[in-house]
Amino acid sequence: MNSSKKIITAVILLSFLVIAAVGCGGAAGGKQIVFANAGWESIMFHNAVAGVIAEEVYGYKWSEIPGTTAVLHEGLLKGEVDVHMEVWTDNIAPYEEDLAAGKFKELSVNFDDNYQGFYVPRYVIEGDPEKGIEASAPDLKYVWDLKEYPHVFPDDDDKDKGRVYGAIPGWEIDEIMHKKYKHYGLDENFVYFRPGSDHALSAAITSAYERGEPVVAYYWEPTWLMGLLDMVLLEDEPFDEDTYLEGKCSPPAVRVTVGVSNDFASDEDNEDFIEFLSKYQTSSQLTSEALAYMQETETEDFVEVAKWFLKENDELLDAWLNPDDAETMRNFLGK
Repeated sequence: MNSSKKIITAVILLSFLVIAAVGCGGAAGGKQIVFANAGWESIMFHNAVAGVIAEEVYGYKWSEIPGTTAVLHEGLLKGEVDVHMEVWTDNIAPYEEDLAAGKFKELSVNFDDNYQGFYVPRYVIEGDPEKGIEASAPDLKYVWDLKEYPHVFPDDDDKDKGRVYGAIPGWEIDEIMHKKYKHYGLDENFVYFRPGSDHALSAAITSAYERGEPVVAYYWEPTWLMGLLDMVLLEDEPFDEDTYLEGKCSPPAVRVTVGVSNDFASDEDNEDFIEFLSKYQTSSQLTSEALAYMQETETEDFVEVAKWFLKENDELLDAWLNPDDAETMRNFLGK
């Protein structure tokens, strides 16, 4: 084993020892599942959904291992991670090669509608009679249409120009969105404003939304903000691999898959749970709604969010589970 793999293994094993009792897992004996935890809220939410079902229907104990995308992928290949509920395939360079070589199993596509780009509140285009808001840019549909509406999105410092909020400095997408801003000539009458952090960006959007004011900003899905606010993604040219990095087309949606280690998949005791994971499919919208619920209720307990989610989306139980197991979950949830 080379030194880098020794370090990766050491990190994973140390992480496992630190959080062996996280979630509902950690008890000695019985069937165990170790989920990958890459640190963002959506993966912890999906871990909790699968973990609750694993425990209540299939009798597992479950835990999570934190780590970076690269470390967790290596852990999946080595069998130190059993299940990865949210594999952003484009962010793992050897993903397709490792999959083709049979180094792990891809069971399903969790979601693949994770869009990103420039968004505006729906009321900017359609108005909101209940809130007394008139449409301020009724013909706004495409990114390049913004050139006609700098007065709708005035910059705080330069009143003769509009403001478009870009992505976070240091993110690759920020450079791409800035090139898009220039490609469509928005630099003629808009200021490209870079917020200093994700928090600053979301605060700018939510504060404008709460006041019913126009705002145009980069954002992405799935996130709590997209679940909480009614935002419209401005259309762009279809994705083209040759022009994407130059900002001349839409960013691509990424296949976000559910993967399991070969060790876990080959164990006959896991056959029923593997079948469930093979049917596991959600969407960015459903995920965003769950994260929005978490934000609104100020809960930090992903298991409670998972229970709420399964109650609200009862039809998923029938899509994922056989009738008896679906009934087991409904009884547990108190439905």
